[in-house]
Amino acid sequence: MAQGFSAALAGEVRARRAVLRLTQHDLAQLAGVSERFVRFVEQGKPSVQLDSLVAVLETLGLELKVAARTSQAARAAGQPAENSAEQ
Repeated sequence: MAQGFSAALAGEVRARRAVLRLTQHDLAQLAGVSERFVRFVEQGKPSVQLDSLVAVLETLGLELKVAARTSQAARAAGQPAENSAEQ
């Protein structure tokens, strides 16, 4: 699942950077991170530093949101699904 998230994030960052006509170097300088870091994000590297990632996303006008969802762990703990109707 983490790989799916990393790949989706990578695609969004690449696409937004292209729309803004920024090079990886430009983005790195504007965000205050290394060009290597930008490459890692765009390659979907699953382990990146969160504060640096947030700086890149903010520079591109993107945001990272965290939302509750039913996970395997929640189901195992007997918690109801987020979207299930109560009776």
